[in-house]
Amino acid sequence: MAQTHELSPAAHERLKSELDELTSVGRIEIARKIEAAREMGDLSENGDYHAAKDEQGKMEARIGHLSALLEDAVVIADPTDDDGVISVGSIITIRYDGDDDEERFLIGNIEEQHDDLDVMSPTSPLGEALLGSSAGDAVSYEVHGNSLTVHVVDVTR
Repeated sequence: MAQTHELSPAAHERLKSELDELTSVGRIEIARKIEAAREMGDLSENGDYHAAKDEQGKMEARIGHLSALLEDAVVIADPTDDDGVISVGSIITIRYDGDDDEERFLIGNIEEQHDDLDVMSPTSPLGEALLGSSAGDAVSYEVHGNSLTVHVVDVTR
């Protein structure tokens, strides 16, 4: 069974648009670049040809990634109220036990990244432990046999 990916409506629409752009205009542009490079002659020493083929490979990899992601995506509703409970889409501020530095994260898929926030997967050990917590909670989780504790400082949307 495939792993589902929770996406906000905005991220889902943005990724769908990107996929549509890559599979239509992107493929046509790459085909034109490859054809133009072929017309230059010897392909073994043709830098333009190799660059276009490399670009095509990267684009096809992105198309494959987006297709798989969107196929298994679950669009989550944007919450209408901020109940202060950590869920996918929450922006959290945490502080590790014994540390004064605070860190901000967006809980969600890496494709949700915005505003220079680091993204924490809800399926990571810390992400799983934080889901359902609120500001003021101390949350313990285990990584590589070590128990760590973080304090939830703030939760916003």
